[in-house]
Amino acid sequence: MKKQFLCSFAFALIISNMANAQEASIIQTLTPSKLIGKEQIDIKWFNNLYTQTKSTFSDGKEPRQNFFTSTLEVFKGASVQKRVNLGLILEYKSNTINDDNPLSVFAFKDNSIAGSRSGITSIAPSIKFQPFAKIGNFSVQSSFFIPLSKREVRDGVFLDQDGFTWQNRFYFDHTFGGNDWQLFAELNAEYHFGKPSIVEDNSSVQGSFANDSFNLTPGVFLSYFPSSKFTVLALGQYSKRLSINNNFEQDYIAVGGGLKYQLTKTLNIETLYTNFVSGSNTGLGSTFNLGLRIVK
Repeated sequence: MKKQFLCSFAFALIISNMANAQEASIIQTLTPSKLIGKEQIDIKWFNNLYTQTKSTFSDGKEPRQNFFTSTLEVFKGASVQKRVNLGLILEYKSNTINDDNPLSVFAFKDNSIAGSRSGITSIAPSIKFQPFAKIGNFSVQSSFFIPLSKREVRDGVFLDQDGFTWQNRFYFDHTFGGNDWQLFAELNAEYHFGKPSIVEDNSSVQGSFANDSFNLTPGVFLSYFPSSKFTVLALGQYSKRLSINNNFEQDYIAVGGGLKYQLTKTLNIETLYTNFVSGSNTGLGSTFNLGLRIVK
């Protein structure tokens, strides 16, 4: 009885603290649309686990495939007016096939014969800027991804795209409802350079499935703030790949939701779930995401 009372009391304190917190927090004020000031550092570590047993390439259940991506983004403020940030993005991937358990990706094995591959796959110098001084809630992030993996597919196991990518992400947010609600919109536009892949014996010997194509992905996120330190969000996303000269087009629709919580003045944590509900030339799986962000 005493333990139950203590647990209830502790829970009540947490809820009370969340409800009464009035001070601004990173998750509410420093959205992706906003830039940091000069000499500030923004570090984000985001982990995405995608797993599927269905796709549009076949009917019915398929052997499970798992794709894990860990992304580290580091940006530094380069403008007193908070209009320019410079950064670097690094990606690490671990993928498994052959109906392996989703958690098999965390063995980080690189043995394509056994159905697994892993490694650092790309690095991207980036710049984030606010194009209009009077519109502080609109920004653009431009990144050039340089592939580090030597082969896109080896022994039938995909790791990552084998080609250069120029990515431009347009961010906008609007807060309303007495700071209780926030709408965030993103448009991701990517061009993939190079020649399309040439496939022999289930292995890519040159290029990437995505090369010489243009990808356009708009997304909308609606957040509700029970307090300035806590938010519940819902999202919808559509992606369309347009073939320029490689005869491969793709699209999908994904929906989901998540939570964010401000742990300290500089650190927040987020978790997110998405489900791919429809599409063409795509998997129909789910993603489980966990991220940490620190701004100093």
